[in-house]
Amino acid sequence: MRMTLHTDYALRILMMLGASESRPVTVQQVADSYGLSRNHLLKVALNLRNMGLIAATRGRSGGIALAQPPEDINIGAVVRATENDLAPVECMRKGGTCLLSPSCRLKGVVREALEAYFAVFDKYSLADLIQNKDTLGVMLQIEPPHGEAP
Repeated sequence: MRMTLHTDYALRILMMLGASESRPVTVQQVADSYGLSRNHLLKVALNLRNMGLIAATRGRSGGIALAQPPEDINIGAVVRATENDLAPVECMRKGGTCLLSPSCRLKGVVREALEAYFAVFDKYSLADLIQNKDTLGVMLQIEPPHGEAP
């Protein structure tokens, strides 16, 4: 299974927000940190907001921030919600037309592999991915909270 860029960017946004420790970050800051398109990240951020994972605040000190604690954001749930096609083979697609579908055993093998793929993601939360948030903060050029040394 190959993850889409949308899902990859969603996970990267969440990691940056988790590392920023509740301080709002602008989409432009995310784009600059990762070297990605701001316009594409806006679409991803909107999707994450619609999922209830991030909150957006307008204004001079606005930006995006996590809407839930990192330990409550399950990576498997994020991947499932951001992937638009979880059917890696024709026979698993809605309206699939493979001739072998009625008696093919490949579908069962692929389904088992897909379940194993998600079982790994399901074991982790965003908190697991940002345990090294100090290092991530330096790499992503996130400013430390006021009064703290970088």
